[in-house]
Amino acid sequence: MVNKMLEKSQNQELADHIKKNLAKGYTADAVKYSLLSQKYSRTTVEKAMEIAQKQLAASIPKMEEKPRITYEVIDSEEMKNKIAGQDASSRGFFSKVWHGIFG
Repeated sequence: MVNKMLEKSQNQELADHIKKNLAKGYTADAVKYSLLSQKYSRTTVEKAMEIAQKQLAASIPKMEEKPRITYEVIDSEEMKNKIAGQDASSRGFFSKVWHGIFG
């Protein structure tokens, strides 16, 4: 019984360590490999990762309203006019190539 409590405490400490390092910008894999290199067992690290992910997921606020997706249909002539109205520096690579080949 005491052993299980120590295991939960250790897993929570590791989960807190994982969350702190994720907040610093480290990837989950980097934190995981760092803990494994510090001789933590794979199962302990995976349990702590799972605890950290559940706690982080619980702290994310729920969206109150759904995002609106709008569509705009543009015919080919409008698209040509939009592209022609851009200066060369604001066009993307493929647009520059297209205009270089087809004028």
